[in-house]
Amino acid sequence: MGKLEWDRLETLYMTKSLANRLVLKQRLYIFRMNESEHLRDHISQFITLLNDLKNVQAQINDEDQAMLLLCSLPH
Repeated sequence: MGKLEWDRLETLYMTKSLANRLVLKQRLYIFRMNESEHLRDHISQFITLLNDLKNVQAQINDEDQAMLLLCSLPH
């Protein structure tokens, strides 16, 4: 299993505290695509981060999700 899968498993079993929501939001906000990464894999990881946030009752509206995804792409 890769790091992202382990992170996801860890997140699923965490409590739904404010601290956990903040850590997940931070991961989303600093999430960036590597030049060597496939776009499909990057989008999959982005969706995983959004789902992890949803699991702890943190909502990111559609417009913000789109902006965060665009900002995570290389220039």
